[in-house]
Amino acid sequence: MSKEKQRREALVYHAKPQPGKIKIVPTKPYETQRDLALAYSPGVAEPCLEIEKNPEEVYRYTAKGNTVAVISNGTAVLGLGNIGPEASKPVMEGKCLLFKIFADIDGIDVELDTTDVEKFIETVKIIAPTFGGINLEDIKAPEAFEIERRLKEELDIPVMHDDQHGTAIISAAALLNALELAEKKIEEVKVVVSGAGAAAVSCARLYKAFGLKGENLVMLDSKGVIRKDRENLSTEKAEFATHRKIDSLEEAMKDADVFIGLSIAGIVSPQMLVSMAPNPIVFAMANPDPEIPYELACETRSDIIMATGRSDHPNQVNNVLGFPFIFRGALDVRSTKINEEMKMAAVRALAEMTKEPVPEQVNITYDITRLTFGREYIIPKPFDPRLITRIPPAVAKAAMETGVARAPIENWEKYEEELFLRSGNDSKFIRSLHTRAKMNPKRIVFAEAELLEVIKAAQIVYEEGIAYPILLGNQEKIKEHMKVLEFDADVPIIDPRVPEFASMRRRFADKLWQQRHRKGETRYSAHVNMGKRNYFGATMLLEGEADGMISGYSRSYPKVLKPVFEVLGRSKGVTRAATVNVMLTSRGPLFLADTSINIDPNAEELAEIAQMAANMARTFGFEPVVAMLSYTNYGSSNHPAAVKVREAVRLIHEQDPKLIVDGEIQTDFALDQELCRSNFPFSKLAGKKVNVLIFPNLDAANINYKLLKGLNNTTSIGPVIVGLRKSVHILQLGASVDEMVNMAAVAVLDAQEREKRKKAKQKE
Repeated sequence: MSKEKQRREALVYHAKPQPGKIKIVPTKPYETQRDLALAYSPGVAEPCLEIEKNPEEVYRYTAKGNTVAVISNGTAVLGLGNIGPEASKPVMEGKCLLFKIFADIDGIDVELDTTDVEKFIETVKIIAPTFGGINLEDIKAPEAFEIERRLKEELDIPVMHDDQHGTAIISAAALLNALELAEKKIEEVKVVVSGAGAAAVSCARLYKAFGLKGENLVMLDSKGVIRKDRENLSTEKAEFATHRKIDSLEEAMKDADVFIGLSIAGIVSPQMLVSMAPNPIVFAMANPDPEIPYELACETRSDIIMATGRSDHPNQVNNVLGFPFIFRGALDVRSTKINEEMKMAAVRALAEMTKEPVPEQVNITYDITRLTFGREYIIPKPFDPRLITRIPPAVAKAAMETGVARAPIENWEKYEEELFLRSGNDSKFIRSLHTRAKMNPKRIVFAEAELLEVIKAAQIVYEEGIAYPILLGNQEKIKEHMKVLEFDADVPIIDPRVPEFASMRRRFADKLWQQRHRKGETRYSAHVNMGKRNYFGATMLLEGEADGMISGYSRSYPKVLKPVFEVLGRSKGVTRAATVNVMLTSRGPLFLADTSINIDPNAEELAEIAQMAANMARTFGFEPVVAMLSYTNYGSSNHPAAVKVREAVRLIHEQDPKLIVDGEIQTDFALDQELCRSNFPFSKLAGKKVNVLIFPNLDAANINYKLLKGLNNTTSIGPVIVGLRKSVHILQLGASVDEMVNMAAVAVLDAQEREKRKKAKQKE
């Protein structure tokens, strides 16, 4: 993608369909006059009076306790510098977005038009009663130090400058683990810090809190080594000035154990690495390009333990591992501040979490057989679902132990359950899906590529590295649309009806006739059918000329399904193909089946559908807990519709006894853990979080998933076909561009899994 095109897309993203990235959403009913009377006049007077009597009641009756202000004056925006308050607003909105999706915290951005420290502090103090916490952002040093120090002293809510402490907390956790692997003690190592801004100073202070000795640290700024004999040092720089007679980074690096880079790209040479002590630890965190390229560093020193700020290398020091969860823990105990002990607790929790077994969901996301604590895994991955249940409790406990918590937590098990429920948003699932696809992109046929929306999706898929699109359809129309979209990539464009592809069409037609000449197919009809996109695209997969296909944007589901079944058929051992829709709900992903193919499956077919849906959940990294749904519960009706589901459960228990599955059960009991446990303690689902729902027929499944999607604005991925011979997935009529992109990623993931199974079978 050209820089100009990327610029335009970024502008459109921020402008459409409505300006900005965040909005206010009501949390209470407001449909009736009674609702409005309670929400405003006269009902609103009651909580006002209660808060007047006891100001702490503001946390009970308002959103204060879950609201953080993201405040900046735009004087030190990452990579952009001093751009001012208005220009920094998109960044602050973005930070609010991260607060919401990672920790379910409502962030409100506040941009202040002042560079005066006193005015800044006074303004924040004036608006502080609105918020449960203050996240300072992108304020230049040294003013940032004074602003944070004063606000922490003068406010009774948590305040943190993330630019300083976020990097410090994450890198400190990585450093503790790296030192353990290198068999070195923090009290003994020599550390070089390149950079003397807010983040560098905070890092050095936190490392010292964990035992680093000041005499073993050398810090450099743009003027060189910060030494005691330098004049006009700021208070912060003077704190880390060295007595050693060192004049350059090259001298400082000699025999150093650790290099911390928070400066600029390319300042560390291979020769400097060579001069470091054995098992050097190098955190080159300049963005977007580190102080020394990752590959060069690893080539230079085979014993290196390295981290960067980049997501395309191991050991990414990413602030999103810290700030959402630290504020979450602080807010949940109504902490008056974020103190050193709370930050250190977050460090320890991150460090310890890295050494524990990694959830399969994370391994799958990063296409790694098994992530284990080692040189390429010294810090958790941002997609790790354990973060929200590990970091906030550690922070909250530290707040309680140090006496700054005003609402101590008593039931930690219940608290962790509440935290887990906060993490069930759709963005993580989709990011994980796209990340996995990008790791090994496949050739995906877009079977209706002459349509503008389809080409838009293909363009995104190509430019994001999700897949290699093959555009199937009218060549002239495809090229016209590509020109309009500035999609100038060299991707295959195939039109079966033009002479250029005549031999390919004949070859495919012969293949179809050979497969189906005893099923009414003639040579002529086979040739005619190969002029149709779905027959042609499916045959490309059969002949190994593509890895997956998506279609159905402009055609009804049955019309697309018929040629796919005729050309490809079902996988070996599968008697019924089916479809699964992944519904991304507030409680986490739900896998619903069968939503599009089998009208009234019998007990045997329901059992097979359930097992295929469970396998799909495993493919996405979730341990399946399957509810076989009905209008009745556990034998309370002997109607054939209920008996069918009951029999399907019995068959699954025989065929796959390790699978957690039960029924027949009504949907509300299946989804409410406590309701199920209290009424049906004998159920295999009692106390478990159900994530796979199997419906008794197509009516129920299709109506329910579309109702969820339409009424609750729930994101749906699918219908994903399971049980086919190749990776083909059919869109719902009129699918959006985003839905097509997601389905293309599913097709890639499906093709990847088939490839893995094939290789595993070949090894046997």
